[in-house]
Amino acid sequence: MSNTIPNRQVICDTLLELARDDRDIMVLASDSRGSAAMAPFANTFPEQFVEVGITEQNIVGIAAGLAHAGKKPFVTSPACFLSMRSIEQIKVDVAYSATNVKLIGISGGVSYGALGMSHHSVQDIAVARAIPGLAVILPADRHETKKMTEALVRHEGGVYVRIGRNPVEDVYESGVDYDFQIGKAVTMREGKDVTIIAAGETVRVALDAEQLLRQAGVSCRVLNLHTIKPLDEDAIIQAASETGHIITVEEHSIHGGLGAAVSEVVVQHKPVPMRIVGIPDEPAVAGKTAEVFQHYGISADNLKRLALELLSR
Repeated sequence: MSNTIPNRQVICDTLLELARDDRDIMVLASDSRGSAAMAPFANTFPEQFVEVGITEQNIVGIAAGLAHAGKKPFVTSPACFLSMRSIEQIKVDVAYSATNVKLIGISGGVSYGALGMSHHSVQDIAVARAIPGLAVILPADRHETKKMTEALVRHEGGVYVRIGRNPVEDVYESGVDYDFQIGKAVTMREGKDVTIIAAGETVRVALDAEQLLRQAGVSCRVLNLHTIKPLDEDAIIQAASETGHIITVEEHSIHGGLGAAVSEVVVQHKPVPMRIVGIPDEPAVAGKTAEVFQHYGISADNLKRLALELLSR
């Protein structure tokens, strides 16, 4: 596989492989088979594919019904609509009813950058992680997305996954194996001076920042907190204890997302100086993803600056 394919394509490719032997796997789309890269699945397994049209609330209810019948439904719909329009169905039909539904929010964060606030999905993690019984996962690259998808097929219970629209650079090397576990953070780089915690597409930003800090003589730990819920509290507490400084970086509002989840653990168990980098309390600017990231300091240069600032105090 090329290292420039989007994570949404990886999910389709992986489900195609698994669905040949597991006919309980089903994919549902809300007029989104194209944007979810699920057309190959629909063409190969038409009896395992359900098109509901632009009815995001219905798609969650239908998926819950399929789960009650023993199927393994994967809902693929734009994150901005799935997480907002369908939130009651997610809360009641999936989480409260304990159904085995996997909700794949595609084109999340600021993937639809030029379309502005109506299509940005920077509140979804805050909403989803507040719902009891719902896991929340943001895979970082194609390798992690494949392992995550395989794990989701085996996992029993409701999960909200958020992926972006565009190709993402690898954070794991090809052929490198690691044990992906829902709820278990991955230490991407060891360090003792400061920890940068990221999830999803910001893991690449954190790794780039670590390289800059290393050149400046700073030992930076990088934690890939791919699962926002259930949260790996032990990894966070260990990072706070061993490095004494934490920076979180996310493609999400600074309210209620990754930074908030980490700070809730830090303040209760091991208070250390922290900085939360993300989208401030305003409608995010419109533009390409890279432009939006740069505007809000979701960049290696800014993370380096913040780390040096923390260490100088």
